[in-house]
Amino acid sequence: MSSTTNSHPSPDLDRTPPKEPELPETAPETDSTPTQAAPDADTAADENAPVGADAAVDEDQDASADVTTDADASLGAEETAEAPPAVRGWRAKHPGAARSVTCTVTSLAAVLVLFALLMPNEPDRFRPAVFLRLPVEAIFGAAVLMVLPKTLRLITAVLAGLSLGAMTVLNLLDLGFNEFLGRGFNVVLDWVLFDDARTYLEDSMGKAGAVGVVIAVIALVIAVFALMALSVVRLANLLARHSGRATRATLVAGTVWVACSALGVQFAGVQFAARSTAGAVQNRVDRVQATLKDEAEFAKIAKKDAFAKTPPDQLVPDLRGKDVIFAFIESYGRSAIEDPVTAPGVDATLDDKTAALTKAGYAARSGWLTSATYGGSSWLGHSTFLSGLWISNQARYRTVTAGEHLTLTGAFQRTGDWRTVGIMPGVQKNWPEGKFYGLDNVYDSRELGYKGPKFSWSTMPDQYALSAYQRLEHGKKRDKPLMSEIILTSSHQPWAPIPKTIPWDEVGDGSVYEDIQKDGKKASDVFYDSTKVKEEYGRSIEYSVTSLIDYVVKYGDKNTVLVFLGDHQPLARVSGDDADRDVPISIVAHDKSVLDKIDGWNWTEGLKPDDTAPVWRMDSFRDRFLTAYGSTPHP
Repeated sequence: MSSTTNSHPSPDLDRTPPKEPELPETAPETDSTPTQAAPDADTAADENAPVGADAAVDEDQDASADVTTDADASLGAEETAEAPPAVRGWRAKHPGAARSVTCTVTSLAAVLVLFALLMPNEPDRFRPAVFLRLPVEAIFGAAVLMVLPKTLRLITAVLAGLSLGAMTVLNLLDLGFNEFLGRGFNVVLDWVLFDDARTYLEDSMGKAGAVGVVIAVIALVIAVFALMALSVVRLANLLARHSGRATRATLVAGTVWVACSALGVQFAGVQFAARSTAGAVQNRVDRVQATLKDEAEFAKIAKKDAFAKTPPDQLVPDLRGKDVIFAFIESYGRSAIEDPVTAPGVDATLDDKTAALTKAGYAARSGWLTSATYGGSSWLGHSTFLSGLWISNQARYRTVTAGEHLTLTGAFQRTGDWRTVGIMPGVQKNWPEGKFYGLDNVYDSRELGYKGPKFSWSTMPDQYALSAYQRLEHGKKRDKPLMSEIILTSSHQPWAPIPKTIPWDEVGDGSVYEDIQKDGKKASDVFYDSTKVKEEYGRSIEYSVTSLIDYVVKYGDKNTVLVFLGDHQPLARVSGDDADRDVPISIVAHDKSVLDKIDGWNWTEGLKPDDTAPVWRMDSFRDRFLTAYGSTPHP
């Protein structure tokens, strides 16, 4: 020992065995048994340790052990071990907060998974009771995850979460399609409609707004998949850490589900034992199979045509020399005439325009047709009406327009006695379907000469489109009568802003509509208000009908025949959740003999069909019309 050590003794040195002195050979024998207990190995590890160091270390270790024990009790040893160092440190310093955060996150994960399992795909089924049911898929999933080893459990949980995410996204699409189109999303056919939806957003909100919506939707989809996968993984790990209690709870839940299912137990009118996800998956599989089967069957149906081989001189002979107009009014549905909010204004307009027609020497008959579409996809209604085939989905539309099935407009072209044209203000790019419809010339939005502003989705006001038709075709000298297909778009959603009727000689190139568009209402102020949207929808129908009938009164003559109808009902927010698919149709003519041909149809006099007027499927009209005006069938 150094002198420093000897001169400054410490308690640690008292426990350190002294160095044995060398004994002389003559020294007497001593007892070899030590008189002091052997020192602790730990205390002998460092004889230079400062005073109290060991005690401090022991206290720190005890405190850390207490914290870890508390954390493990709530978080689980596995979760704590796998957490990043910073998280472990935060949990150690704030165990109470850590427990609260863990419980909250786990609860949210459970709520998210249960929401996905119980989520309905129809707006009118969203009720609190729906989310208070017991899903069998949760019970089965828990049972499977508990028995799997760690790696396989993780893989299965991730796949299950992604599957739930996919089901949630599809259910959201179903909600949107049911709201706008009155049907669920078709996973085979409806992907093509997203491009139309993007175009609609650009037309309604501008390009920047549309890009923002698209980005938000993509972010939402990614978030749904990620959160669902993370939630299932978290719950799977929780089940594994508490397998005993989880097994008992799963057995109890399974027993309750079987009993409630067998007894038909209901809660607030809803079956308590739920199997929503399994039913939804089966439903989608059935729909895919039905779609594929329908495509094959429809291809055969489209090849059959009662007038396929009718000679040209035997097609619509009773309309020779007439200028015939087939006009579609966007979203002109039965609700416009019968809904308590929209009917007063629309009915008054129809009565007023019937009187105007009568004063000008015209007469009208009206009935009902049941459209093949609802809320949108207008081209399905157009093609159904003109082809005589039930075109209820995009696959059928592609099939029929790629073939040579005779259309109503094509029948006039086949005769060689009419010039056939199309006025398509809603078409903003090449439209090859014009050939299928038998149109000699198609004027789309780029060829009508419009220099004014757009009115939301509608590229131009209906009055301008009709004015351009008069300038480009109807007002010119011709050696043949004219058969025209005209699509009027001012009544397209979101029904704001709406143009105003102006004197025909002021329409010009459309620049006059700048101030009218600026003074109109904003779509965002109208579309999401259930009362305002109905009011503005009704006003848009009034405008379109007024524009069309005023055109006939001003520019028509004794050879004018007008057939106009709606292509489909407006979306459910306007027409109602339980609305039918009926649309009004009217035939207007100056020549009394034209309407005499359809006396047997029992249609209502005037422009407003009443409840006693017959209701036909829209695909039946082509053959009825061709037959009424003298066409001879030749299959």
